Amino acid sequence: MKMINSDSIEMYDYDLPANYIAEYPLEKRDHSKLLVYKNGRITDSHFFSIEKFLEGNSLLVFNDTRVVQARFLFQTDTGATIELFSLEPLENVGGHAQSLQSLESVVWKCFVGNVKRWKQAILQRIIENEDGETIYLYAELLDKKEDYYIIRFKWSSPGLTFSDILLLFGNLPLPPYMKRKAEDVDKIRYQTVYSKEEGSVAAPTAGLHFTDELLQSLLDKGIQQCYVTLHVGAGTFKPVKTDSIMDHIMHGEYINVSKEFVEKLLNENKHIIVSVGTTSMRTIESLYWLGCKMYHQPDCFLNKFPELTQWEAYSLSPVPVDDAIQSILNYIVSNKLQSFSARTSILIKPGYAFKISDAIITNFHQPKSTLLCLVSSFVGIKPLKEIYQYALKNNYRFLSFGDSSLLFREDYGIVKSNFGSEID
Repeated sequence: MKMINSDSIEMYDYDLPANYIAEYPLEKRDHSKLLVYKNGRITDSHFFSIEKFLEGNSLLVFNDTRVVQARFLFQTDTGATIELFSLEPLENVGGHAQSLQSLESVVWKCFVGNVKRWKQAILQRIIENEDGETIYLYAELLDKKEDYYIIRFKWSSPGLTFSDILLLFGNLPLPPYMKRKAEDVDKIRYQTVYSKEEGSVAAPTAGLHFTDELLQSLLDKGIQQCYVTLHVGAGTFKPVKTDSIMDHIMHGEYINVSKEFVEKLLNENKHIIVSVGTTSMRTIESLYWLGCKMYHQPDCFLNKFPELTQWEAYSLSPVPVDDAIQSILNYIVSNKLQSFSARTSILIKPGYAFKISDAIITNFHQPKSTLLCLVSSFVGIKPLKEIYQYALKNNYRFLSFGDSSLLFREDYGIVKSNFGSEID
């Protein structure tokens, strides 16, 4: 019998015809198709009916990050177009918020397109705002790193924040597999209806299917809703170019969770935890392991910003979930905080032991991606292949503006025996 190598990137490959990739969203967010996978069975439905498949004691965990208009286009003196893709602040210890509220200038990490044509010291753009004021934006290349550039942005109007500048000069960064330019409709449809915290360069697309009416309907059923923040970086689209997932370098992302959310996670076995998207799942699973670090060494983050590296979840000694989450709460209280912030580079692959998430709402992901690897870890490699073959055969739409799925973990019903009966 041939052994399965779950670390081989070829395990997460499949043929995705171009016509299956959704270039535009549906007119109505919640009218996308919904594939439900539970206890080895696949059910077809529509997203507006998702409440039929959720138990009354479910707790939905949403990522409330908001996509910023992170692409800048400049022209050189010779007429060449230079594209600057703003990734994150150079000094990003506490997240994006402080930098986005900066006045006059910021320094950010950026991707630079057509950099060989950038010959002059400083690039310039001019725009006139609604009040007729002329605003100048300048970009100066400070340094080149291995996979990004360090750019200083300066602007002429002292009353404007960098967030304002992004809105005035920036373009929405649609995923690279969408072979079209961003349109006005994307400014609304490439944001979740509950987006709040600015900082992402890509949308947490699992949440794009929710409407305000559907969220209220779920609340009326008693299904609880909580929010975390993970600012999605451009690394989410970074292809795995190594033969083994073990050799892939995972990107780091900033997360933030409120004190109230941490308190709700205590005694989490009272709830069925449903992660809305891979970003929410990475956030709460990272939270557990960060809590383990503090449980074993309470002062590990003394004078140091909390961070979970790529492989720590596979080497740390696990503790009961309540003990790990209580350690997070102790950190918040002892430091007189209202929330917990950290940076995570966790890479979830087969062999990972899920600690908090019981189900996930997620779109259909690119071949050979870390996102597909994560979902495979959750439901199992063989079931994942069956799910994707079924979705392709039944004309589901794929990727960011595509259809959705509700997937229950591989050991669902075993880990928590009080989930109730299956819904057909």
